[in-house]
Amino acid sequence: MNRIRLLVFNPVLSVLDYRLPPHLSVEPGSLVVAPLGPRQVLGIVWEPERLPGEEVPDAKLRPILEVLPVRPLAAPLRRLIEWCADYYVAPMNSVARMALGSMAALRGGGTTTEYRLSGLEPKRLTPQRAAAMDALHGEQASIRELAEYAGVSEGVLRGMVGAGILEPVTVDLDRPYPHAQADFAVPELSEAQQAAADTFVAAVKARVFQPFLLDGVTGSGKTECYFEAIAEAIREQRQVLVLLPEIALTENFLRRFEARFGTPPVLWHSSLKASERRRAWRAIVSGEAQVVVGARSALFLPYARLGLIVVDEAHEVSFKQDDGVRYNARDVAVIRARFEGIPVILASATPALESLQLAEAGVYRKIDLPDRFGGASLPDVQVVDLRKEVPERGHWLAPRLVAEMKARLERGEQSLLFLNRRGYAPLTLCRHCGYRFQCPNCSAWLVEHRLSRRLACHHCGHEVPVPDACPECGTGDCLVACGPGVERIADEVTEVLPEARVAVVTSDTLNSPEKISEFVAAAEQKLIDVIVGTQLVTKGYHFPELTLVGVVDADLGLEGGDLRAAERTYQQVAQVAGRAGRGEKPGEVLIQTRHPEAAVIAALVAGDRDAFYAAEADGRRDAGAPPFGRWAAIIVSSEDEAEARSAARAIGGAAPNLPDVLILGPAPAPLALLRGRYRYRLLINARRSAKLQDVIREWLGALSFPQGVRVSVDIDPYSFV
Repeated sequence: MNRIRLLVFNPVLSVLDYRLPPHLSVEPGSLVVAPLGPRQVLGIVWEPERLPGEEVPDAKLRPILEVLPVRPLAAPLRRLIEWCADYYVAPMNSVARMALGSMAALRGGGTTTEYRLSGLEPKRLTPQRAAAMDALHGEQASIRELAEYAGVSEGVLRGMVGAGILEPVTVDLDRPYPHAQADFAVPELSEAQQAAADTFVAAVKARVFQPFLLDGVTGSGKTECYFEAIAEAIREQRQVLVLLPEIALTENFLRRFEARFGTPPVLWHSSLKASERRRAWRAIVSGEAQVVVGARSALFLPYARLGLIVVDEAHEVSFKQDDGVRYNARDVAVIRARFEGIPVILASATPALESLQLAEAGVYRKIDLPDRFGGASLPDVQVVDLRKEVPERGHWLAPRLVAEMKARLERGEQSLLFLNRRGYAPLTLCRHCGYRFQCPNCSAWLVEHRLSRRLACHHCGHEVPVPDACPECGTGDCLVACGPGVERIADEVTEVLPEARVAVVTSDTLNSPEKISEFVAAAEQKLIDVIVGTQLVTKGYHFPELTLVGVVDADLGLEGGDLRAAERTYQQVAQVAGRAGRGEKPGEVLIQTRHPEAAVIAALVAGDRDAFYAAEADGRRDAGAPPFGRWAAIIVSSEDEAEARSAARAIGGAAPNLPDVLILGPAPAPLALLRGRYRYRLLINARRSAKLQDVIREWLGALSFPQGVRVSVDIDPYSFV
């Protein structure tokens, strides 16, 4: 009897034994199709000794149906899946699913049919067809994907195919990617850059696990340093993974990559078309994809011969997944590099405190780039105390900041205003009856977006048009916007500088690679005078004529009681400040605040990052907070508030009493209603010595909950809402 154990992708049953028919052969990591009741299920062959399961008599074993024609998941990736499931207290099959980024790709290559505009311009068009034609210029995809792009039904597009407005195109799913050339355009590096690059190149050649923290000020040329490590990996015919925190950063990175290596890298992120995703996955598995640049999910893909991992902007909060498997891609990247036996580079101008502590302890090797490339100087940072330099009534920009913007405009230079708040205003209310527009699905106000004339929830996506009258009292022309968002700041800039060309840069306005590319080109060609943006503009961009950065409200990030609020504020403001003076002209940064005495503001003005981090570390050490202690959260949710509260109380009532574990709660979450579900939280603070995951598994494993209740665990939480 040839018995095999499978990790199966079923929400209820995750481990099952099957019989291997004589005509089939498998090895650990093989992907197979097996019967489960009347259905079929995908499974991964796993080592039985590493995957506990219920022993079934041989006579009851059913044979697997098929072995899929793809390379088995290698042992290092299987060990990573096991580690993540154990560390993040997550189902193992949920972690493993992330390795199978394209289910369609498992069946092999072949061709598919996509559609594009044929160029035919009919004399008469229905409004829906006309709107679709406007939306689909330059697009090529499946009918379903084109319907999503255009916001019309698939039936409309099929009618356009019949009318000849859309034409079919046969696409080879396995067409090869152009090969990057290691020596296409070798840059001239500074002495410090060359020393860092040589260190990375040697590590790639050595093919051993070594974690690096590349700590360089903004504009110091960190990218050029790790590009040399990528070049060496290409020479060694090894694959490279570069993780970026935001898709919006990809466009700028791609341009720099193509200039250095002669061709773009292979992309992996959620906005890829199905055919692109399928092609990329198969190229990664075969080893044909040399360099993959992607979001955090790219970390779990089954690379054939991975030789280097780079995590750019490694401090970024967006590397933490906030639903499903709640992993931190920065930390998991280091673990994957350890299992693969390869170097990993964490690059940042403002590293996370956890990373700095690991470097201080000698776990990471720290590489410093303390100076900007080419002799450029760091910007001069000054505070605008809003208690003394008060903006005009109904305005948000202090007179000094407005004056400096005017001076830049007269000199033909560019300014950037940073406010990490999308939309026009965070709250809209009726001046007549006081009605406030709140999301029906979340404990959050609806944010007004005047560019698109909508009120939107930034948590669940609920949207409604801006009404002409108050829905509560019926009064017309009575709605008042409270507080500023970037759109309101942009309106104020247009009012005080009517001749300035203003661009609003947020995830709402730059929601595609094409729009990002257009923005970058316009800024570089000096077609924009003032950029008003959210955190999207705090990193990755290099505009030589941008000499002034204004932080509209530096206190905003300090609100909410987040453990890392001060650190995040420092990182965001330091990153956006780094956009100023990156060329030959010196830069200036004005930070508007009502708390100039706050430690984070004082550190930014003094340019004393080390003192800020030292004080932050002392505070965390006293509180037993990361990296000196451990945090974990248990989040309980249900569509029934009483059910959620009861389940949370049951968990709290069964909490273990341990000397090295402190359990707080349960309490209603700060965002008590999210996407229609009522939420309660418990927070666990444990010493480093505590076996935190084992405590949580034993604690929750002894309890049962109603079907409508979800209980999720967040190890090392970043979000406290």
